[in-house]
Amino acid sequence: MTFSLVARCSRSGQFAVAVSSSSPAVAARCAFARAGVGAVTTQNVTDPRLGPWALDLMEAGASALEARDIIVRTCTFPSYRQMTLIDREGRTALWSGEQSLGTNADFQGVNVVSAGNLLASADVPAAIVRSFEQSDPDMELGQRVMMAMQAGVAAGGEAGPVRSAGMLVVDREAWPLADLRVDWEDDPITRLATLWSVWKPQMHDYVTRCLNPEAAPSYGVPGDE
Repeated sequence: MTFSLVARCSRSGQFAVAVSSSSPAVAARCAFARAGVGAVTTQNVTDPRLGPWALDLMEAGASALEARDIIVRTCTFPSYRQMTLIDREGRTALWSGEQSLGTNADFQGVNVVSAGNLLASADVPAAIVRSFEQSDPDMELGQRVMMAMQAGVAAGGEAGPVRSAGMLVVDREAWPLADLRVDWEDDPITRLATLWSVWKPQMHDYVTRCLNPEAAPSYGVPGDE
């Protein structure tokens, strides 16, 4: 019911997750990232506990592959789970249990890994990864990830219609640089791209407003002098 990717920007050290699904509120259950640590998706028959668990393991020093192996060895019902992981070094890992639904596939690249289930084509994760790898590394990571998800749609996406989508980007602070979600719309990835285009020009300003309000630009709203 889902296709996704996790990615790392080698230039900035940012991590990102993007995910879309036929089920509602997919980003709330499947997308996890932590600044300076890594990013994870947990999907298929979703166990949201696996995302924070994997990030805790990687924060404690495990590689993405070591974290995956620990989780697969010790979690409940691993055959129903599908995961992607990326760590602070850009190392990737994935898991697609034997109970992954329908046409399922995964694909790893440089600083990126994608997976999906109930896909229209097994080529979707590869299309997502190739789009990311071919995009300009000087772009914002969120832009590259958004383009990769659109490439996944162009490659067929899910076998049925998707209804929700989300993107999470973390940078240096404990809170997300971007946390955008669309729920229960006919074309959630297009809507997510629109939200990204609104948020992108101002997202760094909101970090400045936190860290140094005196250096921050105005809010640009009536009454703000």
